[in-house]
Amino acid sequence: MRQLFLVFIGGGFGSVLRYIISRYLNNPESNFPLGTFTANILGSLLIGIIIGFAAKNNTLTQNQTLLLATGFCGGFTTFSTFAYENHVLFKSGDFTSFALYTFASFIIAFLAVFAGIYLSRILS
Repeated sequence: MRQLFLVFIGGGFGSVLRYIISRYLNNPESNFPLGTFTANILGSLLIGIIIGFAAKNNTLTQNQTLLLATGFCGGFTTFSTFAYENHVLFKSGDFTSFALYTFASFIIAFLAVFAGIYLSRILS
């Protein structure tokens, strides 16, 4: 039960932070959803760092990893919003933004995870 609570608390904080970032970075006049993009890239970097620390000499406990990686990063990043925003871009006919958002999100997010794992090795 404690593990569920840790995921719940972490997810709540992550979701609130994502909302704040999206609120300030998403510009209704621009078709590019910079807030969601930023949250997903930062979340990918963070999960790489967290998992890297957790794997390195058991730096983080299982509960800390659940709170931070599963909870916080899970709530902070969002695939469903990413998918919806892509739908909106595609439906509006903005194929350039659609392609840029899709490919940049995947490529940079993967690179961010790898960079996070690499940073965790350097910092520990």
